[in-house]
Amino acid sequence: MRTIVIDGEEVTVPNDYNLLQASEAAGREIPRFCYHERLSVAGNCRMCLVELVGAPKPVASCAFLVRDMRGGPNGEPPQMRTLSPLVKKAREGVMEFLLINHPLDCPICDQGGECDLQDQSLAYGRSGSRFDENKRAVEEKYMGPLIKTEMTRCIQCTRCVRFSTEIAGVPELGAIGRGENMEITTYLEQSMTSELSGNVIDLCPVGALTSRPYAFNARPWELTKTETIDVMDALGSNIRVDSRGGAVLRIMPRLHDDVNEEWISDKSRFVWDGLGRQRLDRPFAKKDGKLAPIDWDEALTIAEDKLSGDASKIGVIAGDLNDVEGLYAAKELFDALGVTSIDARQDGSKLGSGPRESYLFNSTIKGIDQADAILIVGANPRVEAAVMNARIRQRWLTGKCEIGVIGEAHDLTYDYAHVGEGAKDLAALGGKRSGFIKTLNDAERPMIILGAGALAREDGQQVLRAAGELADKIGAVKESWNGFNVLHTAASRVGALDLGFVPGEGGRDTTAILDAASSGDVDTVVLLGADEIDMAKLGSAFVIYVGHHGDKGAQRADLILPSAAYTEKPGLYVNTEGRVQMAERAVFPKGDAKEDWAIFRALSARLGKTLPYDDLNALRAKLIGDHEILGQIDHAPGALNSGEFKPAELGEAGDVSDAPFKSPVEDFYFTNSIARASKTMAECSAAATAARQTLQAAE
Repeated sequence: MRTIVIDGEEVTVPNDYNLLQASEAAGREIPRFCYHERLSVAGNCRMCLVELVGAPKPVASCAFLVRDMRGGPNGEPPQMRTLSPLVKKAREGVMEFLLINHPLDCPICDQGGECDLQDQSLAYGRSGSRFDENKRAVEEKYMGPLIKTEMTRCIQCTRCVRFSTEIAGVPELGAIGRGENMEITTYLEQSMTSELSGNVIDLCPVGALTSRPYAFNARPWELTKTETIDVMDALGSNIRVDSRGGAVLRIMPRLHDDVNEEWISDKSRFVWDGLGRQRLDRPFAKKDGKLAPIDWDEALTIAEDKLSGDASKIGVIAGDLNDVEGLYAAKELFDALGVTSIDARQDGSKLGSGPRESYLFNSTIKGIDQADAILIVGANPRVEAAVMNARIRQRWLTGKCEIGVIGEAHDLTYDYAHVGEGAKDLAALGGKRSGFIKTLNDAERPMIILGAGALAREDGQQVLRAAGELADKIGAVKESWNGFNVLHTAASRVGALDLGFVPGEGGRDTTAILDAASSGDVDTVVLLGADEIDMAKLGSAFVIYVGHHGDKGAQRADLILPSAAYTEKPGLYVNTEGRVQMAERAVFPKGDAKEDWAIFRALSARLGKTLPYDDLNALRAKLIGDHEILGQIDHAPGALNSGEFKPAELGEAGDVSDAPFKSPVEDFYFTNSIARASKTMAECSAAATAARQTLQAAE
């Protein structure tokens, strides 16, 4: 720590702070364009100039460290000024230069109303310009279906370049030319291939990079802003949904250092147009082989008739986007009916029979920052949890963490040792004495990340046991550190497992329900937004679909009960690390659609098994009473129970398959019904496919 004087006030700050950080610690606002807390220092906009007493000229506060400040001749602490006439004049000069070539198109710019250049020119700029020459014009660049460019507005802050290179790990942006001819571009003017590319829109301090799908849709002051939770993966990224009327027009990230920092994936950001397409807005029933609209009374009567029979012939499969309240109400109803064939693991995962720690990301997402060796098993985090993959990359960049992979070899944006391809390699790894096992043994905080590609298999329980034994052997679980982690792909999975939404005694799991439906042993199947199963295996069973999009499940359904999407209801979601987070309603459900829990509450009254709550608050009170952990909002348990957790006892002993691990995510942009309804995601998928084909042809 060091004591310095800022505008006559003594403050004590860490030696490794730069002057900009020190000024903000003292409550001074320093304007900036190129500086960003999570990116390397470029020091090229010069807007953050301050006066350093004794220095011959103003200095860029973002690039000057506190430790480099010189004190007075008699031992006085070093001084800096942020409000002096010299600083004011310097900032006005910098702003005047920045605006020399900037076009005067604020009225038609999508950045209007939330533009750093507008705000800072008002606060720190001159009242006029002394330059009368013609402004330069820059040819537009194609950056794909997500990013709209207006490069004449660019002030060359290079935030986008540094993000794509440092955070995303896909160095597709750069600068060409020098001086007035400098331009930011993709090198071959192709679509950006990063799953995080949309974050450059937030980083751009002017209107050079804006959202192509959102272009000319609205002004920021017209929008209602709702803070909620993303469900496109199991990370639980914190987001803000901007809506107008009944339509979602934009999704943006919120800051949460422990989860998503300030980034979100492109799917989370741009999937919003899918919320308005192919929606189920009224009940439907199949009549004469075709779905026809009906009213809720008739729909509940049909459902009552089909669910009043033999409970052993009823199966329930939940999908990936359900909130905890809806799953809880469904489980309470089907438990009351005596239905034991219920399962929330539509991918066939074998998790759920062990302690809670057996299916959590126990290190927590922030714990990646402390890991010194990571073994990724049966996962492709770049497409299964893109924001978390960027965090792994940041840890790798420090040079203090080595990474190994057992599974498919993909470009994960960082170097890794390809240790093997399947369960045999995982089981054999513990018996070796050299190679990556030595790295894990020598690590102080080793981490194993077990993906759905390793667990959603017939030998999933045996793979879980092998991973547990390896974690035990390398000391991954100890006091204050639990390095045994499961990376889920479904936003609703951990919450469902916490509720026990798995087969009861004598009940069937997803695979068995489908087999029984195919053979006629199950005659009614209820799908709670489950679209990722093989619909052909449902045979002649009567299918009740509770969901919000006309996707695969709705196309097969005999009865459709329309529910609300994640932006249309308040609800709890539990992310892959066991953190319970609360989502809020941004817009109301479409048409006659209802919230999931309300559908099951109404259905329970018809079936004579009335659930003991009439509103969401009463439901949550009972839910938290039954499952106390679900009341701990925004708490990730981490290594809390490491002493009791015995990874070597996970799963079941037995032989493992020779089949290699395969990530369940084949197309990043088409993982759920909302994404498949999105035109933007379809364009992204087509662009990604074209890029892969071009790369293969080049090879």
